[in-house]
Amino acid sequence: MAQVTQADPTLQQAGPSWRESRRYRDLIAQIVAYVTVTAGAVILMIPFAWMLSSSLKPLDQIFVEPPQWIPQPIQWHNYRDAWLALPFTQFLVNTLFITLLGMAASIFTSALVAYGFARYRFPGRDILFIVLLSTMMLPYVVTLIPAFLIWRTLGLINTYDPLVVGALFGGGPFFIFLMRQFMLTIPEEMEEAARMDGANTFQIFTLIVLPLVRPALLVVGIFSFQGFWNDFLGPLIYLNDLGKYTMTLGMFFFVGGASEAPKWHWLMAMSTLIALPILTIFFLAQRQFIEGITLTGLKG
Repeated sequence: MAQVTQADPTLQQAGPSWRESRRYRDLIAQIVAYVTVTAGAVILMIPFAWMLSSSLKPLDQIFVEPPQWIPQPIQWHNYRDAWLALPFTQFLVNTLFITLLGMAASIFTSALVAYGFARYRFPGRDILFIVLLSTMMLPYVVTLIPAFLIWRTLGLINTYDPLVVGALFGGGPFFIFLMRQFMLTIPEEMEEAARMDGANTFQIFTLIVLPLVRPALLVVGIFSFQGFWNDFLGPLIYLNDLGKYTMTLGMFFFVGGASEAPKWHWLMAMSTLIALPILTIFFLAQRQFIEGITLTGLKG
């Protein structure tokens, strides 16, 4: 007859204490993680807090030692004075035109090019994709002068074409790579079923693929919006007329010159206004943004 073994009383007594010890260690690890992340967030927010504080100060309080974080008095009129010092309403219209047009073009064309790389097999596809990715290693300054000479030859200096035409050809290798990686996670059986039901390629792309890659589209939209909205070098090189300037280019006038002192309080006020749209968009769409970044590399 088999002997019935009894559990060791020592293990029975140690079991609950071991679980409590593990639960205690997990709690400590979570607290350390939250404290670390919070400390990092506070450190990263210091420059923005200083910018916001300086935008409400008189000019003579910005560089005092020790720093004075709370303005005395608070000058809300800095925003109004900075806005009215130059035609920033026109600058805002120009910036919105460039940003929205470039963002829409980047989203659609990057998805279109990525769909071709993800679903179609043609000779030289992989080599062409590698060449596309290799262009990400080229610094912007390498192509700056050749691009300027091309646009000058075409007679398009002092127009918005050099700023937005590039978005009509895929928006950039990073956007194409991100969209392609996301599309590779979509089962091909869904597209085959739609094709058997009579859908053509354009219908499959617009009605099936694009809704399924919405997180990736949102990531491309946020990055492209930030790129066009904050672009300073492009408008500085290609735009000459004051009426065509963007917000970032208009801020440059507050830096001053040989005969004029910098207006740092106005510069900080406009910097705060320019940063607000990007921060608002990110906070409203941060969940989808993180999802799009996380799921991009699931399949190669």
